[in-house]
Amino acid sequence: MAVFLLDDHEVVRRGVRDLLEAEPDIRVVGEAGTASSALARIPALRPDVAVLDVRLPDGDGVTVCREIRSRMPEVACLMLTSFGDDEALFDAIMAGAAGYVLKQIRGTDLVGAVRTVASGESMLDARAAGQVMARLRDQSHKRDPLAGLTPQERRILELIGEGLTNRQIGERMFLAEKTVKNYVSALFAKLGMERRTQAAAYAVRVFDERDGAGHGGSPAD
Repeated sequence: MAVFLLDDHEVVRRGVRDLLEAEPDIRVVGEAGTASSALARIPALRPDVAVLDVRLPDGDGVTVCREIRSRMPEVACLMLTSFGDDEALFDAIMAGAAGYVLKQIRGTDLVGAVRTVASGESMLDARAAGQVMARLRDQSHKRDPLAGLTPQERRILELIGEGLTNRQIGERMFLAEKTVKNYVSALFAKLGMERRTQAAAYAVRVFDERDGAGHGGSPAD
């Protein structure tokens, strides 16, 4: 797999490069020390995984992640930082990052994290995942998280949470697949999300909380 490294410390980049390239199936195709350089180089190199430092001299890795995910959604972004910053963690996940690890991580675990996000899975340690869920829960208590969605969009979000594809949702709701795709794009924009996995996890949490509050869910098929 091809990996790109972004970190403003050359020593850190060199160490991570040596660690990754010791693996027979991993190749570091490029690196950068600034956000602007990364945004210029990553589209041309088309890596499978971008390992991004959160704090940079000309910006931050979260912004780089958001830009790369919007232009190249196939690139998995793994945030690597020396700071346990709850705000940055939340922002990174909402920007589409597939994982977030601290630089104190062991070398073998970092290699494992790169392989995990390259395979399309998420990589969050239990502490980080707990922080994100707590933050989302706090936000949902302050307002109705689905207030901006139409009834159709709410139903589609619920079906995304059940793991259905656009085609399957169309069959369930008697809609054309293209129509479902348009609904999905609209609700992603309203919720500020870019990845289907984000929406699925969000839907499970929101609708489970509503069921628990006595709203009652749909009967199982």
